[in-house]
Amino acid sequence: MSSAKDIVRFPLTVLKYAGKGLAYIKSLIFKSELDIDPNRLVGNELDAAVEKVKQQSNEFNKVVEQKKVDTDQKLVSFRYVVKSPMGDTVKGIFDAVDEQAVRVFLTNEGYEIIEIKARGKGDIDISFGGGKIGTGDLSFALVQLSTYIKAGIPLIDSMRILAKQTTSPSLKRIYDRVIYELVVGESFSVALEKQGKAFPSILINMVKTSEMTGDLAGTLDEMAEYFTESEKTKKEMLSAMIYPSVILTMVIAVLCFLVMFVVPQFIDMFSSQNAELPAITVFVIDASEFLQNYWWALILGILVIIFTFRWFYKNVREFRKAVQTIMMKTPVLDKIMIYGQVSNITRTFSSLLNHGVFITEAMDILHNLTNNEIYKEILSRTMIGLSKGAKLSETFRGEWAFPVVAYEMIVTGESTGQLALMMQKVAEHYANLNHNAVTVVKSLIEPMVIILLGVSVGFILMSIMLPMFDLYGQI
Repeated sequence: MSSAKDIVRFPLTVLKYAGKGLAYIKSLIFKSELDIDPNRLVGNELDAAVEKVKQQSNEFNKVVEQKKVDTDQKLVSFRYVVKSPMGDTVKGIFDAVDEQAVRVFLTNEGYEIIEIKARGKGDIDISFGGGKIGTGDLSFALVQLSTYIKAGIPLIDSMRILAKQTTSPSLKRIYDRVIYELVVGESFSVALEKQGKAFPSILINMVKTSEMTGDLAGTLDEMAEYFTESEKTKKEMLSAMIYPSVILTMVIAVLCFLVMFVVPQFIDMFSSQNAELPAITVFVIDASEFLQNYWWALILGILVIIFTFRWFYKNVREFRKAVQTIMMKTPVLDKIMIYGQVSNITRTFSSLLNHGVFITEAMDILHNLTNNEIYKEILSRTMIGLSKGAKLSETFRGEWAFPVVAYEMIVTGESTGQLALMMQKVAEHYANLNHNAVTVVKSLIEPMVIILLGVSVGFILMSIMLPMFDLYGQI
């Protein structure tokens, strides 16, 4: 009977599992990007998933629906010559849509126009920094601006004071453009955003929030402190990288000098005595001859390697990620890299939360600010996780580049409702750890370099002294 029942049920079983199979195939074909495991995605696929999330997820509606400011508007560059109210002749450059806009701006600023003309193709303006304000200049400008506003000076007049005080032509151009946007009725955040990459996105978002709360001066003070701390951390990281590089370069220069100019003095003596040279001496002599004959090829090769490395690092995402991964897993360097990145990310995150920025929008801002591909991918996976309703701590769980202590602090912050405060504590903690790691590296570099130099010089001296002892023994 059971076999008969099985025979009867067999077609139904086949149809049942066939339906499940079709449903599975359909789920593979029409699977939403929101259901994809973000931990399996990297590179462009992860970017595509994040963009899909921003379009589909309600968590990102506030971010997606924000008004887009046209930062790619084509402007014409004009040179102008004007006379100030004090009678001084002033020359400068202003970027505007047309000449009339330049006239309106200069007239409104109280200048008497002498000449305005569009710059030709051969009119080259040499400037450094790519139109971006340096962190030091930005921090100082924010402190000044906050002070003026607290003293009761209107924002637009405060910006005019900044523009008149600066001695940098590139900074004056940026400040003048901001003043122009304020004059035509734009908000301060929009005026900053229209300057392209001149101002950091975190500053623009903070200013947007302060315009709603009415505490612009306080926000500028906090941003000035933020940029000061960020610059301090960045300089410590660069110091840790540059110091050993400079010392190593000096060691190589000393060795090259010995091999190219000292060793050849002894080669002639050994040749005249027909001495049998040990292997170590032959090696040093060969190195000396190579450097004397092909030093240009060696320098050219080094330059090619450096420029090739820089090009790949700047333009090839996979290469940049591989280099950063290697550095973040190299003993001693790993602590400097990870502590510095975690400190910057958590400090920025804390500032954004303190100013009422949504977590989803904060993650997007952090993603755009960092230049480390590992942390970009972590933040991308975090955005996808948040879009599914996951907690922030859950999205950071198990990430090898995010320390356990920082993760536990996020968990504590979520459970106590003090996430911004916890992130500030994390930033301070890892900033101190980063400083200590840099100090340790500096303290280790000097003895290591001395040992390296001593061993290298000793090797060269031994290569010279050994055949000399043989010569003296033959006398």
